[in-house]
Amino acid sequence: MIMARLKVVFILVAVFTVCTCIDPYYPKLSGYTSLLVVDGLITDENNSYTVRLSRTFQDLNSPPPPVSDATVFITDDAGNSNNLINGGNGIYETDNTQFKGISGRTYVLHIKTSDGSEYESDACLMQSVPDIDSIYFAKDQQLVNNGTQSQDGISIYLNSKEGDNNQYYRWVYEETWKFKVSSPKKFNYIKTDDPDNPIFMPITDVKEFCWKNNQSNEILIRSVSEGQPNKISKQPILFIATDESDRLLLQYSVLVKQYSISKNEFDFWNNLKQINEIGGDIFAKQPYTVLSNIKNINNPKERVLGYFQVSGVSQLRKYILYRDVALMGLPFYSYPCNTLKLDLSYLPPGCLNCPPPTWDDLYWHLCIALDYTFTEPIYYNVADGLLYLVFTRPECANCELTGTSKKPDFWIDLN
Repeated sequence: MIMARLKVVFILVAVFTVCTCIDPYYPKLSGYTSLLVVDGLITDENNSYTVRLSRTFQDLNSPPPPVSDATVFITDDAGNSNNLINGGNGIYETDNTQFKGISGRTYVLHIKTSDGSEYESDACLMQSVPDIDSIYFAKDQQLVNNGTQSQDGISIYLNSKEGDNNQYYRWVYEETWKFKVSSPKKFNYIKTDDPDNPIFMPITDVKEFCWKNNQSNEILIRSVSEGQPNKISKQPILFIATDESDRLLLQYSVLVKQYSISKNEFDFWNNLKQINEIGGDIFAKQPYTVLSNIKNINNPKERVLGYFQVSGVSQLRKYILYRDVALMGLPFYSYPCNTLKLDLSYLPPGCLNCPPPTWDDLYWHLCIALDYTFTEPIYYNVADGLLYLVFTRPECANCELTGTSKKPDFWIDLN
């Protein structure tokens, strides 16, 4: 979202110390003015659209203050007006039963704040967008650490069908993947009156498989020059280093959305992208060159940050299975899980003269003192009794500590 990116580039306080002969620089902030930040997008999708309002801030450790007492509405060139519902915390939403964007129509965002200020966006034409033709992936390498090292992985690309007169595009994506913890907790340890004879109760709802989700936060834009084929081929969407995350260990999904944007919006995203690449150096180019399409109608000189985005959208989902990537001979991620299989010969470090432990002692030492999770007992056979207790770190035993066990509505298991 726009606000996530603006949070970095519009913090106006930087206090740093250089451990050399250079004296620290402390910026003068007496002229600081809090600016309105607008993040809004409407499309031709059949869902609610959101406008987020906040203000820039000076304190690095504080979240941007939301604007929660405004009146927000959208008008179009057909004379319609739609009020947005105030959801609190600076979030304003349309009613999807009352409003849906239509390609070919022009829209204007209106904002009235509690201090009497009125803001209005430029009139924005909703352009149609060509369908995404295909999403595919290929083995690739990426340079890291200033080009001194390379990472192996896959790059995901997009091909688009030919559009009408579309010249400027933007893409966002949402990743979802299924994962499995390496040592799921399958039993509860139940103490009895005899510390050498615990009871093990099987868990009916083992938290072994879960899903994770990630939204894109990079700016993906592209322009098509006049005279070139009016379709997109081999557009890079993202690179996944196969040995750095568990994304590709079971089944992975990426949903890509394609927007057809105006020249002005393309310039906005391109400027914002350049500022993000410059980084947070206090001597770097300041962000006020980023143009907004929103203005204070009574004070046009007031700076407003953000952009009211209007575009048709097309989308396509791609599933990638572990076996598809394994055939490429790429390295894969290994969970950093420390799993311990202990018997009654175990003695804690520094306890050489301690009496032999009981099973309760082992459980207390690992689960209470060291914050491990008991996962299961191991028997050679029932007649020979208990051989080992197995322990691991909590995040390696319960997938809900890093994901959700609720299967996404769209998910289709292909394994």
